[in-house]
Amino acid sequence: MPETAAPYYSELTRLHTRLYRYQHLSSIVGWDRNAMMPPAGNEARAAAEAELSALIHRTRTDPRLETWLKAAEQETLDEVARANLREIRRDWRAANALPEALVEAKTLAGARCEHAWRSQRQSNDWKGFLENFREVLRLSREEAKLLADETGLAPYDALMDRFEPGVRAADIDHIFGDVRSWLPDLITQARVKQAGEAVLVPQGPFPVAAQRTLNREVMGLLGFDFDAGRLDESAHPFSGGVPEDVRLTTRYSEDDFARSLLGTIHETGHARYEQNLPREWLGQPLGSARSYGLHESQSLSCEMQLARSRPFVGLLAPLLKKHFGDQPAFDPDNLYRLWTRVKPGFIRVDADEVTYPAHVILRYEIERPLVEGEIGPEDIPALWAEKMQALLGLDTRGNFKDGCLQDVHWSDGSFGYFPCYTLGAMYAAQWFSVIRRKIPDLDTRVAAGDVKPVFDWQREFIWSQGCRWSTPELVQRASGEALNPAHFRGHLERRYLG
Repeated sequence: MPETAAPYYSELTRLHTRLYRYQHLSSIVGWDRNAMMPPAGNEARAAAEAELSALIHRTRTDPRLETWLKAAEQETLDEVARANLREIRRDWRAANALPEALVEAKTLAGARCEHAWRSQRQSNDWKGFLENFREVLRLSREEAKLLADETGLAPYDALMDRFEPGVRAADIDHIFGDVRSWLPDLITQARVKQAGEAVLVPQGPFPVAAQRTLNREVMGLLGFDFDAGRLDESAHPFSGGVPEDVRLTTRYSEDDFARSLLGTIHETGHARYEQNLPREWLGQPLGSARSYGLHESQSLSCEMQLARSRPFVGLLAPLLKKHFGDQPAFDPDNLYRLWTRVKPGFIRVDADEVTYPAHVILRYEIERPLVEGEIGPEDIPALWAEKMQALLGLDTRGNFKDGCLQDVHWSDGSFGYFPCYTLGAMYAAQWFSVIRRKIPDLDTRVAAGDVKPVFDWQREFIWSQGCRWSTPELVQRASGEALNPAHFRGHLERRYLG
């Protein structure tokens, strides 16, 4: 569309291209803080990030935007431009609910808390963490109240809406209530079924250099574009960057190669989504990922649906022998039993897919009342211990390192994110139900090394759509039905009880 045909819409798109470039810098600076920055640089880096956050916020709240938005609504726009305008308005509304000083203060407090958390977790220092965390929580509650006032939502719903637009705590309560009703029995049945199975644990050490090479080879198998991304190390694995420059991190242990390998596969799922977002919409809200739950569906499609399937494990077995030498534990059947072992554990990111929802439910049931002021930060350890005992039968009293200090999310105020993990698992199960119906010989093709059909479907129905549709409409278009948690339950029952 020529700019003269819609001058106000064109001004909006130019501004969002500028924002995209600022956010590009912000994401790379954040990656560097986690992966490369020397410890003494943190205070200066936190100040620089806060300044950049303020600049981004100032741009998102430019006083001219209100006039441009009203005028653009009256211009002649096609369906795609209308969808982009909808997303631009959504971004503008959310940004204007928050004063610049709050955005800057929260960025600064979060950077300080996250940096200190890295050493505090290792030293089991809950008291030290609490000193920084109180300020992060105070600012997060202020943010939630302002967003709630603007949207008419409850405070926690207003925070969650940033990650999963349209989903409310009432929806999560219903979904998690259903999961709570059948998950404990499924865990018990799976463990009884597996009790008689012989499982060999691979014997290390597994040199970090060999793990790095293995991870890169598997990323290549999954289609990661190394000309537009890289893999590094951090205390907590993550993916970031922009579609043209995706940054992944993992962490290594010479005693356990699987933690790094499976974590890398998980992050590669995120990266493939980013690298395949529609380039014709690059720089516009329409060209971004639809939601964090959908993003998690991509990582879990890679890690849980694909990588832990029998056919894919068969592909990995010879690679393990190639990089670490042959041993009986690398037999494909043994690896499959090992990587589908159901065993309640303390650490969320290391959890099997059956017990994983319990970790998410625990965090949701703490962070929601925490944000809404029903409990205080000092209440977290006792509640964590109580819920961990009830959900997984584990005792975390006094063990903050493997309990409430294990995640990075709360340290920077990312409240409302955790439900996205289980929503993502449910979406992933639903995607694979569709893929398997369309491609009945999928397992045979994967066993032969052909994973392309999975990613072709993802590209057509998820990646290429960006933010064109609301999440419910995208799910309906992709799968022919609304989100249906029955697919997730069915997947777990087939894999673990079948």
